[in-house]
Amino acid sequence: AHPHNGEAAKHDTVERLSHLLSEHEVIFALGNGTASRETENVLREAMKKASGRGCYAVVDEAGASVYSATELAAKELPNLDVTHRGAVSLARRLMDPMSELVKVGPQSLGVGLYQHDVDQKRLEEELTGVTQCCVTAVGCDANRASPELLRYVAGLTP
Repeated sequence: AHPHNGEAAKHDTVERLSHLLSEHEVIFALGNGTASRETENVLREAMKKASGRGCYAVVDEAGASVYSATELAAKELPNLDVTHRGAVSLARRLMDPMSELVKVGPQSLGVGLYQHDVDQKRLEEELTGVTQCCVTAVGCDANRASPELLRYVAGLTP
């Protein structure tokens, strides 16, 4: 669906989404990047047309495009192109943010304006430490966690 390619495309998108909403329980993960407000309006229109069914959540897109172009993303989602991998990553962030965010290098998450002006090795060590603290605080299901998440679990790494 390409709702931003004119009124006809917007109308078609609203129709398709409202049909989807009338048949299924849907939660949309809406990225906060380019055209997010316009897309939000299209979603609201489709939900209204579907008698208020469905909902959406705005998800931070930081690093999603970086992840979608990685070898890991290609391995996890081999049948999808880069754009669709990014969309899957946003949906996964909505379901389990920690598991998805650990797949993106901390520098790609926008850790600060001057991140390139500091010692990169120390920055990496500090960010890894903070990530480990977050994973420890949040916890994870070791039976379902990805190898990328498990590397931050205290006691499981060398």
